[in-house]
Amino acid sequence: MRRKELDVVTGAAGLVAVTIAGALIAGTGAYAAARWTIAGSLAARIQSVTMSHLVISAVVSPVATDVLYPGGNSDVVVTISNPNPYPVTVTAVNLPADTKYATGYTTSFLTTTKAGCLSTTPSHVAWNYSTSAKDSPHTLTKPLTVAARGQLNDPLLVTLIDDASMSAAAPTTCEGAYFSMPPLAGVIATRRAAIATSSPTVDSWTS
Repeated sequence: MRRKELDVVTGAAGLVAVTIAGALIAGTGAYAAARWTIAGSLAARIQSVTMSHLVISAVVSPVATDVLYPGGNSDVVVTISNPNPYPVTVTAVNLPADTKYATGYTTSFLTTTKAGCLSTTPSHVAWNYSTSAKDSPHTLTKPLTVAARGQLNDPLLVTLIDDASMSAAAPTTCEGAYFSMPPLAGVIATRRAAIATSSPTVDSWTS
């Protein structure tokens, strides 16, 4: 499956708020919904409905209330949109390996990289609690149910508490940079008959 890059705006030795720019995240481990149609008095037909990708996007306002610095963590604010005609419940995320670092840029437009602050330098900016294992699953503190397409609470505004991190080893060349985070491997979501989570809300993964 193809995924777009998930971007986090943050700062190194300074105090810069965190936001996110767009990402297309595939719902993995999802159950298919089913629809039954009766044809005549005895015959029946069943057709499964596939789950479309959820879209995780940036928000400029509100911004995270805390800030990121070397050796610290920061919040990430996102919206989650559901293109499906039924609610989808997100229970976990799959993170890239902890050796996958963000690339620093000179502005929030993420068009010009910042010398000495690349993913390969490395920048030492990564998703918090990522491990050496590729695509490691991390359970959310609480499930997030995004309402069906176009309904109230779709999209869902979520603040992910302390889920971006910057190692104390971050180079000084990353000071004041804006970062493009490594892509999430995906989300774990199910089609579920559940009450939609009210927007805005907070959540996190803590291990």
